[in-house]
Amino acid sequence: MVYPVLFNQNAYFGRGAIKEVPNCAKAMGLTKAFIVTGPVLKRVGTVKKVTDLLDTADIAYEIYTDVKPNPPVEDIKRGVKAFKESGADFIIGLGGGSPQDACKGIGIVAANPEFADIVSLEGVADTKNPSVPIFGIPTTAGSASETTDYYVVTDTEKERKFVAVDPHCMPIVAFVDPDLMDGMPRHLKVASGLDCLTHAIESYINPGAWALTEALSKKSFELTAQYLPKSAEGDKEADEMMGYSSFIAGMAFSNVGLGLVHSMAHQLGGRLGVDHGEANGILLATVMEFNKEYTGEKYRDIAHAFGVEDSYTGDLDAVREEAINAVRDFAHSLGNPATISEVGATEEDLTPLAEAAFVDACLPGNPRQPSVEEIRALYASLM
Repeated sequence: MVYPVLFNQNAYFGRGAIKEVPNCAKAMGLTKAFIVTGPVLKRVGTVKKVTDLLDTADIAYEIYTDVKPNPPVEDIKRGVKAFKESGADFIIGLGGGSPQDACKGIGIVAANPEFADIVSLEGVADTKNPSVPIFGIPTTAGSASETTDYYVVTDTEKERKFVAVDPHCMPIVAFVDPDLMDGMPRHLKVASGLDCLTHAIESYINPGAWALTEALSKKSFELTAQYLPKSAEGDKEADEMMGYSSFIAGMAFSNVGLGLVHSMAHQLGGRLGVDHGEANGILLATVMEFNKEYTGEKYRDIAHAFGVEDSYTGDLDAVREEAINAVRDFAHSLGNPATISEVGATEEDLTPLAEAAFVDACLPGNPRQPSVEEIRALYASLM
């Protein structure tokens, strides 16, 4: 068996890591940045922390803030046009998953204009050229977009999200700087952290998981179980550890894929505008229940991470249930919604949600392959 491994060319971790941005740009001969971010980050001064460094280093830049949550096709098309007009030669993705996913779409289409419709990038994209060079700077601890070959786009016409998987979109450098994460509001820390947890667990039980990715996934869900509650309450050390946990999970799932939780969560976001991490938190334990008999001994490790005392000595079926309950209780204890009706889903949404989830690019990574009817039943169980 051959296992391909895909990581960033380089990465910097720790408080003050963004100070390396100008040094990296100059070392690569890059002269003008196109900064893809959100309007809130510009308003609160996060963008200025980066542009001050570029100003000092005499590196030109333009700022593109026309990025909505769950970035739609239209935002990326406008971004491609703005990038081309800017004369920039590299892109900085600054923010959570939405700005970074938009950044990837812009960089890929700028280098591969035959995909200008954006929707043809769905699935494993057959691009020929690497993206315009991307520097990934996360401000949330969850999406791990700074280190993955995934990005998610909303097809507004069809009211759905789709996933593009493309090694050409991976940022060449990542800068994981907890100084940019400390100020996140509590609800965003929780949602991002539950996204991170879902990345770790789905990549851990993925049929393609192997020794390296399993080690990364396991470390991430252990860190998240320990530090997310503290991070949610403003602990700065915990914020730092969650930043690392997110990156570690990203390295894992970028190399093996995700599963049914993400397939279903993408549709809640695309159809109803539900925050991605929040959707994952609603779905995770229920999908774990669906998958439990296809996961071998792996739920023992998940149970242990959440403090289940007999995780390695108890009856396997009982421990699996304890792991599922521990994950469900964890999400609820953080205040995440427990049902999809709380985030706007109605009975009329169930069939279109299920049909869209069934064709999502993440589904093949699930250890148990469901039918459309089974996916609909899972959604219905969470009403």
